[in-house]
Formats: sequence, structure tokens, C-alpha cells
Amino acid sequence: MQLPIVVGVDGSEGSLRALDWAAAEAARSRIPLRLVHASLWEHYEGIRPTFDTGRPAEQVLAEHLVASAQERVHRLHAEARVIADVQPEDPVNALVRESHEAALVVLGSRGRGRIAGMLLGSVSLALAGRSHCPVVVIPAAAPDAQPKPGRVVVGIGDAPGPSAAARFALAQAASRHGELIAVRAWRCPAHETADHPLLAGSPASAHRQQAEEHLEDVLAVLERTGSEAAVHRSVVQGPVHQVLIEEAEGAELLVVGARRSGGHRGPHLGPVDHSVLHYASCPVAVVPDTR
Repeated sequence: MQLPIVVGVDGSEGSLRALDWAAAEAARSRIPLRLVHASLWEHYEGIRPTFDTGRPAEQVLAEHLVASAQERVHRLHAEARVIADVQPEDPVNALVRESHEAALVVLGSRGRGRIAGMLLGSVSLALAGRSHCPVVVIPAAAPDAQPKPGRVVVGIGDAPGPSAAARFALAQAASRHGELIAVRAWRCPAHETADHPLLAGSPASAHRQQAEEHLEDVLAVLERTGSEAAVHRSVVQGPVHQVLIEEAEGAELLVVGARRSGGHRGPHLGPVDHSVLHYASCPVAVVPDTR
């Protein structure tokens, strides 16, 4: 059975951007698209249907939102296989449940109502930290320039082998007939720097070399999969989040991992994940690593 791409819809501008991205991804990958609107029938900024159907007005509005989203997908991709669902439930809980049987869950970075003005909506942030499948968060604004077709960027961490995020990123690059930019950030700890002229530069050189060797070790395993995507190395000095945000300029997708750790029932979002979700200019995929 083909797992669908699930996209959360709520009628907001961010939701429409996520819908368009998910529809294009589903059409390109030739897999079903599932539209989900989940709500506890909360108020939608004062908007109400004026007709009486015998059902809660909020439910009527939710069904209208989903029907409009379905129509939008068919206008963009006539061949798309679309399933729509309205669930009277908390959005995070509903989408986490959907993630058990989804290839991807896609949603906008901002939602409606009180969270619309935040840099990142609470639903997007919570789902990225609890999902059982990769979550793709679409930024609220389009990038200033068109991304390079097929370019996917992934951060390579300290794990000894390829992470789930790295494998996902390579598959995404291959499916786009594009390229993967594998990024390894490194820093020289402050206590290792020295003012003595004979020591200047030595600690930094050693850390850079370690970063390069680690990246090569990881990619040597990753490239054995026989993927047709071109893989490029990028070893950059600086804070991981800053390096990834800068490297992702002009990319179609930035991929990061979310680790499962003791005491957490789901993936755990670290500071790097939070930063790229808030500030990256391209869509960000957060991939749970279950190792």
C-alpha cells in the first residue's frame, strides 16, 4: 500500500502554500494526497456561514475549507489522487496519528487566529517534535529568488553512520534528479585557541580535518546505495544552525534530523531544529531518527 502525503489545511495563507507544495510533491512522486482539517470547532476569526444546515457552523466551514482545498489541487494537478477528511480533534493529536501511516506530513509554518503572527505556529512546532514520519514545514513567504531545481541540503551530525535524515535527503535529491549538498559544520572550542604564534591555527586545522574525515566516512556508506543523485561536500566553520541556514539559500529543501532520546515518547527537537524551522528560507524537512 502506498503511504500518502498528508497535508494540514486550515484556510490560512500558510496552509495554501503548504497545500501547493504537497500537491506538487504528490504529483511528482505519483502517490496519493490526503487533506486533513482538524479542529475542536474553535472560532475562525469571526467568519461564519449565514445559512442554516442544522450542523455546527464551524463544521460547515471546515467542510467548505477542505472542499475548496481539494478543488485547488485538482486545478493544479488534474491527475492527482486526493482524499479529504475533517476531524473534530486537536490538530496536533490528529496529525501525529496521521503520521503513523504517512510518507510525509506537510503544513505551513503559521496558522490561523492567535498564532498567525508568530514566527512559527505552535502546531508546526509541536508536530515536528512528535511525528512518526518526516514533517515538511513550508515557510510563510516565498524566497527572494527561485531555488536551484533539485538542490537538497542536509546537515551531517556526529553519528558514526548515515542518519535517517541523510538517507531521506539523498532519496529526495534522487527523486528530483538533482544534487545533495551534505554539510558538516565545525567549530574550534574557545579553550583550544592560543595566542602563541607557534600554536596559532593548529587547533582549527585539526578540527577541520576531523570534520572532513567524518563527512567522508558517512558519505562513503551513504553512496553505496547506488543513488543517481550527485553528492557534494561542504565543510564549513561556524554554528551549525547558521551554517545550515546559509547553505540552504537557493535550495528546494533543507533536511535535519530529530532524535529520539530517553524520556521522550517521540523525536526531540534540538536548538538547531528550532532555528532552521524559524529562519530557513526554503521548506524544512524534520526527519525522526529512531536509532
